[in-house]
Amino acid sequence: MFLSDFAGNTFQKLMLKKIFLIASIISLFTLTTFPQTNPEISGKRYKRIVIRNASVIDGNGTPTTGPKDIVIENDKIVQIVGLNPVAVKAGTARRPAKGDVEIDATGKFVIPGLINAHGHTHEGRGGIPMEVEYCQKLWLASGQTTVRELAAPRKALMWREQSAKNEIAAPRYFVYPTFPGAATQEQARQIVRKFKQDGFDGIKLFAVDRDIMEALMDEAKKQGLPVAHHTGVAETNTWDDIKFGTRSIEHWYGVPEAAIPNGRQNYPADYNYSDEVDRFRYAGRLWREIEWDRLMKVFDGMIANNVAWDPTLNIYEASRDLQKAQTDPAFKDYLHPTLEKFFIPNPANHGSYFIGWTSTDEAYWKENYRIWMKALKEFDRRGGLIGAGEDAGFIYKMYGFGLIRELELHQEAGFHPLMVIKHATGNNAKILGVEDCIGRIRVGFKADLLVVNGNPQKDLKVLYPTGTQTVIDGKIVKSGGIEWTIKDGIPFHAPTLAKEVRELVKTAREKVKP
Repeated sequence: MFLSDFAGNTFQKLMLKKIFLIASIISLFTLTTFPQTNPEISGKRYKRIVIRNASVIDGNGTPTTGPKDIVIENDKIVQIVGLNPVAVKAGTARRPAKGDVEIDATGKFVIPGLINAHGHTHEGRGGIPMEVEYCQKLWLASGQTTVRELAAPRKALMWREQSAKNEIAAPRYFVYPTFPGAATQEQARQIVRKFKQDGFDGIKLFAVDRDIMEALMDEAKKQGLPVAHHTGVAETNTWDDIKFGTRSIEHWYGVPEAAIPNGRQNYPADYNYSDEVDRFRYAGRLWREIEWDRLMKVFDGMIANNVAWDPTLNIYEASRDLQKAQTDPAFKDYLHPTLEKFFIPNPANHGSYFIGWTSTDEAYWKENYRIWMKALKEFDRRGGLIGAGEDAGFIYKMYGFGLIRELELHQEAGFHPLMVIKHATGNNAKILGVEDCIGRIRVGFKADLLVVNGNPQKDLKVLYPTGTQTVIDGKIVKSGGIEWTIKDGIPFHAPTLAKEVRELVKTAREKVKP
């Protein structure tokens, strides 16, 4: 029946318009009970996904809200509907229409996908091959939807494209190759221009002379390539980052060095930076030499010139407690044998420096962390931008696990869990220059979301692939863990990814058995 059939009856026309209006509302909202999602939908693109009854942590530092229904269409968040809990319980709440995929988040928390500001995709360690999906799947299983790949090989450009096309199970890539050094300023500029031509997203900078840094930074600005600087021990330090406009300082070496009164750490006469035992032993004594007032001037300069700080607290943690690092319970199921061998103290492998490591070394490093964390908190208090990265694949840190541990250490430094989550979401998005599309749960943003079995504000450990434990009816049962990692609107079942990694590790171990 058509509206024209009622041309002679105004009342009937009005009634039919009301029916059409009600039908339109019903097409948008439904009172149906929605089933749990089947893990078999993992890794596939769907036109419409609806997450139901979520407790939401937005990623901007504000408290949890909910319950909410979140509607995803293709790769974007298109609707977030706040629900009345009483109406939800009574079954009278108006709900968004059913999706092609329904995810039940009742009793769960939804947070933005984590951004790893300092990642490395390794295909091998110490000359021994390792499956690249080991890194990539561990990242997704740990809720990391975006990775800034620092010191990136050219192959990372291919991984970036494959991830964008959903041809591989991997996070979104931002690819920063290492600046290889240059003999002249003009050569430095040529290298930067070539990076831009090749399609890289930014530049990873290690130790460099001041005149070369000045030229490459000027050219990088012209080419629109942000620079992440691992200062090391070099002619340059954080004052140069401030002057030349570095986007982020990685780790911390150059920060305290810029605040030492005599301009250089008081090394012993037989110190050799190329000897990693020397290098890391005395790195643990650096923060104690700073002058606090000088450090505040460094911080104010960083803040005024928008230089962010990605401290990577987790990667040096073994230096303050070696035994704890070597006996991580997650190693049992998740440590790849190639990585395990690389971690064994060996002067040939970077970061495998624990040869003759002493209780005195650990004591210095414990003090180092206390001052470092105090400084980090002060940097934040003064208005500085803090990110979160892991630098895993070195020093007893596994991919994915490293960033979650980084968040725990930010909490240890005194940050509220909501702000800790912001460091790895909204803040990292700002460091990457994409805060207008990722890093928050907001309509119009990319659908990068985690559905978590547990409250990360109460316990950040619920984000680990290993989950946590709780007691139910007097029995210890496994709980926690990320259930769904949604990247670009594509749902990945995190427990399935974790299982695939465990199987990969098991197979790799069987191949190396004597």
